[in-house]
This record gives sequence, structure tokens and C-alpha cells, in this order.
Amino acid sequence: MATLYVARSAKLGKWGSDVGIGKHIYKFGITDEDLKALVTAGWAGETDWQLVKQQPVDGIGEDDALQRLTLKVKPVDPKYYPRIRNAAGVFRLDPAHVENHILITKALAGEAERGTLKLKPADFAAYLIHNAIG
Repeated sequence: MATLYVARSAKLGKWGSDVGIGKHIYKFGITDEDLKALVTAGWAGETDWQLVKQQPVDGIGEDDALQRLTLKVKPVDPKYYPRIRNAAGVFRLDPAHVENHILITKALAGEAERGTLKLKPADFAAYLIHNAIG
């Protein structure tokens, strides 16, 4: 069975912040390989990737999930940023979109909550997974 995963790199997030694309950069993918070995090998020239969320999936391929995801979330284009080195599935996320997604999901569930919302990496991962499988 395939495993859907979302990972993040602190170094790549710092680089993204420095070049102006934002610090919320995540790697999304689906694989049948050993996930731990894949994450430690790294992507985009960085080896400090950490697995944020994983979920077993069946009946969906990585290409289909990436196509669905690119309808909602802007991927980082390796043509403009050669540091990415053709790593497919690297996305930059807007915290406002993630926050709106959480608020709307809670409102539809009937949970009215007031106050400030502090986003965590797991919230960004849940947003990516929801839009890819959705």
C-alpha cells in the first residue's frame, strides 16, 4: 500500500524566506518505498527534512494527487529556483489560506471558536492532504 507524506525542511524554509517566496515550504508525495530512508536522503539539496504527516492511501497515484493539489496550492517552480533541483511536489503555502480552511472546516462542523489561531506544521500538512485527496 502506498503512503502519502508531507515533509518540511527548516533550511529550505529559511532559504525561501530569504528569496521572497515565504518560509512555509513543504514537500508532498506518495511512495511505496521506505519512507524513513526517503526522508533522510532529502530533496532539493537539503538533508534536514522532517516528516510532518503520513497517511496510507489506496487507489491514487502521485501524479493524480499532484495535479489536484496544484489547482489549489502553488508549487515552487524549479525553472525559477534552481536550488530546488527538479524536486517534484515542493509547495509554498500561504498561512492565510490554511487558516481560512481551518475556520471553515470548524464552522461547517458546528464548532464556533473565537480567538487567535496559531498554525502548526501539522495544520499545513492537513491542508495539503485535504486538497490532494479531497
